[in-house]
Amino acid sequence: MRAAVLAAWTASPARFREDANAEEDFALGGYRDRLIVELAQNAADAALRAGVPGVLRLTLRDGVLTAANTGAPLDATGVEGLSTLRVSGKRDEAGAAGRFGVGFAAIVSVCDEPMIGSRESGFVRWSRAETADLVASVPALSAELTSRSGHVPLLRLPFPADPVDVPDGFDTLVRLPLRDRAAADAVRQMLTETSPALLLGLPALSSIEIDLDGDTRTVAADGWHEVSDSGTFTPEEIARLFANRPTEERARPFWSIRWAVPVTGPSGEPDGFPKAVPQVVHAPTPSDEPLDLPALLIASFPMATDRRHVAKGPLTDFLVDKAADVYVRLLRELPRTPKLLDLVPALMGKGELDARIRRAILERLPEVPLLPALSPPPPAVQTPTFQDAAVYEPDAEWKVEHPVDEPDADGWVVRGREASVVAGSAELLAVLAGFVPGLLPAGWPARHPAMNALGVRRVELADVVDLLSGEAVEGRDPAWWRSLYEVLPADDPESLGALPVPLSDGRLVRGPRGTLILTGAQLDLEALGLRIVHPEAAHPLLLRLGGAEATPRTVLEDPMTRAAVAESLESADPEPVARAVLSLVQAATLAPGELPWLADLALRGTDGELYPAGELLLGDGALAGLLEQGTHFGVAAQELEDEYGARVLEAVGVLDGFAVVNDSDVLLDHDDCDHDLDGEDDWLDHVHDLLPDLELPPVVAEFSAVRDLELVADWEGALRLLTRPPLRAVLQPLRVQGVEVPSYTAWWLGNHPVLGGRRPRELRLPGADPLLQGLYADAPDGLDEAALGMIGVRTTLAELLSSHGGPEELLDLMADQEISVDRAQLRALWIALAGVDPSRVAPPSKVRAVLGGDIVVADAEDVVVVEAPDLLQLVVSRPLVLASYDLAESLSELLDLPLAGEVAPGEVTSEGVERPVPAEVRSLLPTAPETYVEHDKLLVDGMACAWRYFEGAVHCSGPDGLARGLAWATGQWADRLAVAALLRDPTAVPLLLAEADLS
Repeated sequence: MRAAVLAAWTASPARFREDANAEEDFALGGYRDRLIVELAQNAADAALRAGVPGVLRLTLRDGVLTAANTGAPLDATGVEGLSTLRVSGKRDEAGAAGRFGVGFAAIVSVCDEPMIGSRESGFVRWSRAETADLVASVPALSAELTSRSGHVPLLRLPFPADPVDVPDGFDTLVRLPLRDRAAADAVRQMLTETSPALLLGLPALSSIEIDLDGDTRTVAADGWHEVSDSGTFTPEEIARLFANRPTEERARPFWSIRWAVPVTGPSGEPDGFPKAVPQVVHAPTPSDEPLDLPALLIASFPMATDRRHVAKGPLTDFLVDKAADVYVRLLRELPRTPKLLDLVPALMGKGELDARIRRAILERLPEVPLLPALSPPPPAVQTPTFQDAAVYEPDAEWKVEHPVDEPDADGWVVRGREASVVAGSAELLAVLAGFVPGLLPAGWPARHPAMNALGVRRVELADVVDLLSGEAVEGRDPAWWRSLYEVLPADDPESLGALPVPLSDGRLVRGPRGTLILTGAQLDLEALGLRIVHPEAAHPLLLRLGGAEATPRTVLEDPMTRAAVAESLESADPEPVARAVLSLVQAATLAPGELPWLADLALRGTDGELYPAGELLLGDGALAGLLEQGTHFGVAAQELEDEYGARVLEAVGVLDGFAVVNDSDVLLDHDDCDHDLDGEDDWLDHVHDLLPDLELPPVVAEFSAVRDLELVADWEGALRLLTRPPLRAVLQPLRVQGVEVPSYTAWWLGNHPVLGGRRPRELRLPGADPLLQGLYADAPDGLDEAALGMIGVRTTLAELLSSHGGPEELLDLMADQEISVDRAQLRALWIALAGVDPSRVAPPSKVRAVLGGDIVVADAEDVVVVEAPDLLQLVVSRPLVLASYDLAESLSELLDLPLAGEVAPGEVTSEGVERPVPAEVRSLLPTAPETYVEHDKLLVDGMACAWRYFEGAVHCSGPDGLARGLAWATGQWADRLAVAALLRDPTAVPLLLAEADLS
């Protein structure tokens, strides 16, 4: 062999170059990291030829890799195949893994002195150094060797080798001294990554023993479920499928497909795909074609020239379809558990071949009986063509329904398109199996992506509820419905909103909302038309879904009860409704006013007529004797009171006392605030008058008012009720936008003659502010004074003036000729009125004033407000408003009256003599002026006057005038009488000072 190869190289140095380049291409390209794979492949083929279990032992120690295997020994054909490229000696061996004749080139990347041999046939070796020496001895090759820097092919010239010990139990040994540390590290990595996938691709090899520097492990293909198929191509198939394949491949007309998945436990369920196993297509050894499925594919795909990728073409297309068929068989053989879904591929693959295999599998799966079911699939319905009919009818539409197959020993197995999945417990699914065809058992995840790929119909809980209708549930007893409620999930109330509910009257209604579950004593409520759940179907789930526990209170609050009450007056037979409602009120111990709408309940009066309960009075009730004759009120029939009691009748609106209207969040607007109360619009206007200007109507959080006040005849008795709790609370003022306003009831009472024929605003509390004496009559005794104050009875002058319209009311009273006011009271009233904002008062036409020494009522145009005492002499003939001089301007503005100084100029028209002020005066008036002007007869505006303080000087005629002028000029008007006494008798000064000290 050496001589022949050297001769060929000598004859054609280009052949030497070709062999060197080809070996280098395979060693550094397609087979650079395939050393362990190729050693295993050769071991598998040897075991296959010998018909023995294949075992491979790989040992790496001291930089030497040895591979011992069982099987047929190395022979001359084998040596020839190892020493050539692309000339395999296994081409006629069916089932052999090696088929290209280049795999042994993988050793070139790590070794320069390989050796192989068998115990029975001897050993052969190759040497890069010896090959280089032989090539160098051939002159014709020296130039080529020089151009390659001495690099020669390693595996073309075999050399004889001395025998080497083959380990016991093995037949053949490969010894590879590794080139360097990098080569040793690469081999170590390849040994570490060796996985069961290698054995699954080489079924003739049963195990691989790996010894890494004394640490040993055994790789075996245990725990895998395999499904395979194989065949031989016919000549026609060879011609069609191998048209673009090399000649020697056509000489191997075999195909094979094997799928393997890891399984676990006695059930053989699929397990997670091992991370150590590369997820690539094996053909039969690993390729670079990604396959991102949790299963291992070993197939006889044609490989491209790089030996790493599958070649395209009809042969690959054929094997893709076969791989899909075998994969479907694999799924059918595995246990029918939810883990099966993890083996259903998604549509997107990591490569073209991966995607094609996935598509082929997904095309088949929906039609494969693969999934277990609790119920039979729906019957197959076929619409034949007219060709299938005995008589052609072009307009006919007819269908053929094929019966469902009987279940096998394990139950029904359905196709994906026939299956349905519902997320729920096993108990729920057991109940639903009779409604949902092809229903998958519990544990099959409804939202697993594989469900869509298989064509499984996902039935949502709301869809399940829709199925519970018609013939499917006809005849189901209430206990069955309770068993269904027991297993339905309560955490999805929206989906269960239309859940059917059996009622006690035999109806089946949609939706628990509005249904009632009776508890406690049974009442005759049929007249109310309520949706009461059948006792045998009652379940807590219905309460969570909107049903209500049917206590007497909840039954009363049910909309149907309210509708029955509202329609009772128009009902042909209102008595059953009245009995049902009254018995509910009695059982619920309802308080009056809790459910105001009960006042619409039709009840019999003593006259036999029907009345709304709110228009009936208790025969011996407090209100019956207070109202006018001939009102619209009736008196409740005595038998009703005898059977149910006065409290029950009051609770439905029959009146014992006054009825109270209650409302919340009331908009104080004429459209919104409408409670059918007498004078309600006028009250609203009054409230708005008290409030500042607002862009939007204000809101009152709580509104309460007594109605029917306009019908009262006996106000003495009525006020005893209204001024005591609980009705007293409705008199309390409201606070709106920070302003206190009267309640409707207080306002109405304050504006009507309810106190002895007089309006409360015309009266004052007995013993109230004495300044109101004579202005107001006293209110009757015996009523709550605080309540009287809330309805307008006057309490104090300050309260009167602060109330809306109070100042004008006081001015009107003061101008009333029939009312007597003494001088001190009048002065106090004017002082109080001076503090009122003029904008709150319209100027009066009549004014209470002082004329001479009398109190009179005068026309406003005649009245003067006096602001200084020296002007009194000038206006003494006119009615005067007299108060503290410092309030004169305020009163003038308030009453729109002139000041005295505005009607009398006060000019001094006589001549006098300037004289010094007596020194002793300064003991009382320290700031008295130095001089004054003495007149024999003081004339002011032509009138004789006693004194005048004019233009900064005191003018007078006599000691009394001087005393008044000096006291006014110094701002000590209160000391005028003491100064006059001093001027008359200067010796009295010590006594006067002592008296002043005591004041």
